[in-house]
Amino acid sequence: MNGYSLLELTLGDILRVINPMNEDWSIRFHIINELQGVVQSIENLRGATVEPYGSFVSNLFTRWGDLDVSVELHNGSYISSAGKKHKQSLLEDILKALRRKGGWRRLQFIPNARVPILKLESHLNISCDISINNLVAQMKSKLLFWINEIDGRFRDIILLVKEWAKAHDINDSTSGTLNSYCLSLLVVFHFQTCVPAILPPLKEIYPGNIVDDLTGVRAVAEKHIEETCAVNINRLRSDRSRIINASSLSELFVSFLAKFCDISLRAPVQGISTYSGQWEDIGSNMRRLPKTCALFVEDPFEQPANSAMTVSNRQLTKISEAVQTTHRMLLSAHQSQNSIISTLLRPHISQFVARTPARNLSNNGGDCSRAQPLVHAPGHSPLQLQQQFQNMRIDGRPRNGNASTRKGPGNGNASTQKGPGNGNASTRQVPGNGNASTRQVPGNGNASTRQALGNASMRQMPGNRNASTRQAPGNGNTSTQQAPGNGNASTRQPVRALHNQGQQLRRPRP
Repeated sequence: MNGYSLLELTLGDILRVINPMNEDWSIRFHIINELQGVVQSIENLRGATVEPYGSFVSNLFTRWGDLDVSVELHNGSYISSAGKKHKQSLLEDILKALRRKGGWRRLQFIPNARVPILKLESHLNISCDISINNLVAQMKSKLLFWINEIDGRFRDIILLVKEWAKAHDINDSTSGTLNSYCLSLLVVFHFQTCVPAILPPLKEIYPGNIVDDLTGVRAVAEKHIEETCAVNINRLRSDRSRIINASSLSELFVSFLAKFCDISLRAPVQGISTYSGQWEDIGSNMRRLPKTCALFVEDPFEQPANSAMTVSNRQLTKISEAVQTTHRMLLSAHQSQNSIISTLLRPHISQFVARTPARNLSNNGGDCSRAQPLVHAPGHSPLQLQQQFQNMRIDGRPRNGNASTRKGPGNGNASTQKGPGNGNASTRQVPGNGNASTRQVPGNGNASTRQALGNASMRQMPGNRNASTRQAPGNGNTSTQQAPGNGNASTRQPVRALHNQGQQLRRPRP
């Protein structure tokens, strides 16, 4: 078995460990509901809603991932705004209410952060960050989810990169290293600049600046952003002339490291722009404030903000050294599965990865240049998240009926969805093709079929007698994969998912 085949096998084993299971989704829903109850008990926050954002919404979280929530203030149908001092005051009220209720640990109020937050840990051992009126962050999360739907390898690489960064202690903005959002943007950039490119410049998905466009009536602003993205993503996915990048996960992971090996040398003169999809000279663009930032990774949805603004010069060196060390090890002729696992995972997580005997990954004799990309479905589809948050309108009024008929993005066909927990499948129109897809609804045991990008893969979910067939990016071959986690089938969502996320937890306005 060559080095890339061993790495491909090991990355698959790691993904089977770190992907969330049903209980991980349920725990986070429970926390959100508990926080909603706390918020509703505060006089100054009557009518406010607790809405998740971050990796939970973008489906880019691991089993141990944090939960980010925003307390959205009631302002009728209009987007609410609050000054920093008001946000600080409200977070103090929430802090007092949490202490009165009990059951929450490690409460820490950080009032002077750019976005004031309240950090805590639930009795279910999940860390949580609470902010006020963070609608921009919610939309960023949705956009990452939609981007994730373009190519399944994007999610896999982000999960792997996050775990690798934690293992090397370079995923902590409070200590001057990279936050998880910045790491996600680095993966976006890698997918934009590999050859052939997997993702387009983000200006081709949304040409505006989201932070400027989230004004006025919330439903109208969100719909404009969603429909713009849907049309452009649909155009991309239906472009038959687009050259498909068939790189394996191992190739993409190694090339990610190779791309940023010299980041500490490049950072003083060039910034990373996922909006344009290229390196940009800092000297020719003064908005990047090169003298105040060790590293510039442009936030494509909140320009000209720097998502790496907390990275210090000393920690940039540490980041660069971690990249170089890992890259050398993965290219070493003496690598082993144990060395790969200990390099990519923290010790308390690596113990869960099964050490397996050497074996080929494909029928190609271990030739990774022809190996299919590993497209991994999460242990629990975010369909439940979507449906829980979509059964309430933006004004808090419940939708009629149990099933909802919704217009799919980028096409002219409607889709019918059944709420979670029932025994029926749901039919949705997937962007980029003319066929309907039958999807697995959480809580039943039926198979799901969906059409996507370029090749079909058959997945058998543990504990479920039925497999689900889904179209995966890359090539025209079929692969069979065992996915981790639970007894329910799980699938990836269409681009439409999470359109009104957060709405199920909204209570009707008084």
